[in-house]
Amino acid sequence: MLDAVRDRARPFFEGAAPAHDWHHVERVGRLARTLARLDDDETVLLAAVYLHDVGREREARGEVEDHAVWGAERAREILPDVGADEDTTDHVAHCVRAHRYSGSVEPETREARVLCDADNLDAMGAVGIGRAFAHGGTLGHPMHGDEASQLAHAKGKLLSLRDRMYTERGRELAAHRHSVVEEFVAEFEAELAGER
Repeated sequence: MLDAVRDRARPFFEGAAPAHDWHHVERVGRLARTLARLDDDETVLLAAVYLHDVGREREARGEVEDHAVWGAERAREILPDVGADEDTTDHVAHCVRAHRYSGSVEPETREARVLCDADNLDAMGAVGIGRAFAHGGTLGHPMHGDEASQLAHAKGKLLSLRDRMYTERGRELAAHRHSVVEEFVAEFEAELAGER
């Protein structure tokens, strides 16, 4: 079933901007496996990984208001079609709906919390910095100098993610990635000031 879910999800990422492309999904999948415990439902977790950002590009184009809501609706269409039972479908849809950083739905299951942590970890550290600058460049935002800049994003959102981890292992990985962002911001600001 997971192969079928992955195959159904992947076309949603064709032509996606670098910050939310299929490589992002693959990285989140690796992180989710790192964070998962033996008693976590791997089918639910990986199906949710594959589907969590299927609506991201549509949101970026203004076609949908909330990619997490839209993605959960697609999960409810796709999963029964590939043989998932109602319980699995409900759990995956909840994971997708609850994964969004700025969303209003709290992750209520272990798998939803793992997905949130994996997705947030991919927005941190060296990869997260790269994604922030790729995303800002796609949107035409400046690197620094105003509130829409990538530097402002790094100082605001990226440095807030460490405190949003749900799992113990997620907190451990986030501590290191947080320090990478802190060091980057300090170096960037020193270079902007002409100090280095």
